[in-house]
Amino acid sequence: MLTGKQKRYLRSLAHHLQPIMQIGKQGITENFIQTFLDAIDNHELVKISVLQNCLESKDSLSQTLCEETNCDLVQVIGNQLIFYRPTTKKDKKDKIILP
Repeated sequence: MLTGKQKRYLRSLAHHLQPIMQIGKQGITENFIQTFLDAIDNHELVKISVLQNCLESKDSLSQTLCEETNCDLVQVIGNQLIFYRPTTKKDKKDKIILP
């Protein structure tokens, strides 16, 4: 669970990021989750864009991703979701040091 100060810090880092992935009509699939896990292990902070043709709400999408991947939701702004999870690979150090 992230504190308010940590979320503000992560939002400032995510401001300049481009969305890495998109959620469309099919919603969250097993393939999407595997790709998301790879992305969040490499980047730690991931921005996802939700397309207009997505049938699920952004809240349910973010809750599903957090439960499936054990990550934290940083922010939902417009059609973009921002997630954070420290790296789980043993050979890599954390790129982002939280305050």
